[in-house]
Amino acid sequence: MSTGIVLEGGAMRGMFTAGVLDVMMENNIEFDGAAGVSAGAVFGCNLKSRQIGRAIRYNKRFAKDWRYCSVASLILTGDMFGAEFCYEKIPFHYDPFDLETYRSNPMPLYAVMTDVDTGKAVYKELKEGSGIDMMYFKASASMPIASRPVEILGHRYLDGGMSDSIPLGFMQKQGYDKNVVVLTQPPGFVKEPARDIRVIGILLHKYPAIVRAMARRHTMYNKELELVKKCAAEGSVFIIQPSESLHINHTEHDPSELQRVYDIGRRTMEEKLSGLKEFIG
Repeated sequence: MSTGIVLEGGAMRGMFTAGVLDVMMENNIEFDGAAGVSAGAVFGCNLKSRQIGRAIRYNKRFAKDWRYCSVASLILTGDMFGAEFCYEKIPFHYDPFDLETYRSNPMPLYAVMTDVDTGKAVYKELKEGSGIDMMYFKASASMPIASRPVEILGHRYLDGGMSDSIPLGFMQKQGYDKNVVVLTQPPGFVKEPARDIRVIGILLHKYPAIVRAMARRHTMYNKELELVKKCAAEGSVFIIQPSESLHINHTEHDPSELQRVYDIGRRTMEEKLSGLKEFIG
């Protein structure tokens, strides 16, 4: 049976995922395929490049750098998370992405993004880790309002979490019989409708399909959660999630807070390690 891993997004809740993945790599746990959404993709890529500690390292290093994430970056570049700094300077200069290992690792890695013109999910297998792949990583994590749409080969994309927050169904369709699902919300979480959807509609009036996707996101998300729980009860899914809310800002600038959430991810994975090994077989 093929075993996949599904990585939910959640902005800086993704530090939880980074901690989980580092413990997995330290224990030589591997998967046949992976799918990541938003932060799940941009932090999860380190699983394919096998770079333990990289996600927490560069996030702490640049947490207070305006070029990484700030209102100043939004004003000056159009993106809260600076596109050039995050997707060029960091991975290819300041904390290099191991492209050789990434490309030689046979595990397929899919990133999920939302088509701006249709509001539907788009899935891309990213084999190279550079060039156009880095644009797809950026697109997957480009939050509406805080980011400009990312144009790639004539199509425009934004955050994948608006159209497929937990791509378990996608992985099942790809033939992965068993899946580990890493969530960044605790048990019992129920997503509520978006607040101020009218204001969002005004701010994003140029992108009506995105507004519609945001308006129905809670329904989509909660249905996907139900699928995850159903499959877990049947034995085809192994869930890893924090025991309680992580209480971290989407654009957290405090390195100690990033470390706190990362450590929760590590502890959670260490507690579930024997169960995960048994599940994978």
